Amino acid sequence: MSLAKSVVTGTVYRQPEKRFTQNNVAVSAFVLNIGDRDEMLLRVLSKRNALDEVVSSLTKGDRVLVEGRLETAAVKMDDGSEKRIYEIDANTIERIGEGGEAASGSGSSKFGTEEIVKFESDDFSNELIGEDEIPF
Repeated sequence: MSLAKSVVTGTVYRQPEKRFTQNNVAVSAFVLNIGDRDEMLLRVLSKRNALDEVVSSLTKGDRVLVEGRLETAAVKMDDGSEKRIYEIDANTIERIGEGGEAASGSGSSKFGTEEIVKFESDDFSNELIGEDEIPF
């Protein structure tokens, strides 16, 4: 279920990995810790080729800003209980460096002065891959 567009910042908790669907569409994913004191984990999915360079350069512990569509899913565990999983389908991913700098892809500059890869509409997400094809 899609909730709303959201913007979150956090620390990369799990190293990004890239997998392919049956239709050979690349899907990159990583886990982001958005909590300050306690762990609050959010899975970030990127189905956009324009974000591949940024996602592949991320390592555990990097600070990032993610803008996209927040989604929830209920998953049945082995013991029969249900667990809620929160995901964000990313439209924009920026690395936030030390001293307020941000990097999107190859270079870095002061936050807000660089060109950001951003998609204004979600028309690409539904055409490229269906919800049931996500390999994670």
